[in-house]
Amino acid sequence: MPQNLAQEDVNIGPIIYQWTVKEYEQYTRDRRWYVIMGVLALAMIAYGVVAANYLFALIIILFGIILYLHHMQDPLEITFIMTETGIVLGKKYYHYSELKNFWLIYNPPDVKNLYFSLHNVIKHRLQIPLLDYDPRPIRTYLSQYLTEDLEQEEEPLSDRVGRLFQLH
Repeated sequence: MPQNLAQEDVNIGPIIYQWTVKEYEQYTRDRRWYVIMGVLALAMIAYGVVAANYLFALIIILFGIILYLHHMQDPLEITFIMTETGIVLGKKYYHYSELKNFWLIYNPPDVKNLYFSLHNVIKHRLQIPLLDYDPRPIRTYLSQYLTEDLEQEEEPLSDRVGRLFQLH
């Protein structure tokens, strides 16, 4: 379980790498995107009403409201720190023993991410944008503490769909 650095005094050890990332990627959406998503949402709501699945229609409406509110807010700047004992993401400290493995997806300019797999069933993955950092020394350093999942050759489907539809 990650430790909250705001509530606990934790010795995280010397900092090896550190950079700041945005909480999520904020897309610039044009009028066309809103029209397409609006038509798609109205079609799904109409389907929910016709099929008498009012809960589905309500979920689509709530999703639209949440997406709008999310878009109106600027993403927070979060510090990512890699130390000799674990990683820090924002105010959460993860010891290397809490992480299962890591993998890198590096296909510039679209995808440059570092992923950590957690033992937690609910939150099973952390995604860290690499920005302009060279992934090779990061891979070498992390290999001392974690195994690299070499089977992961593409970004997760949820990330691809989110990027495709600009939903993150």
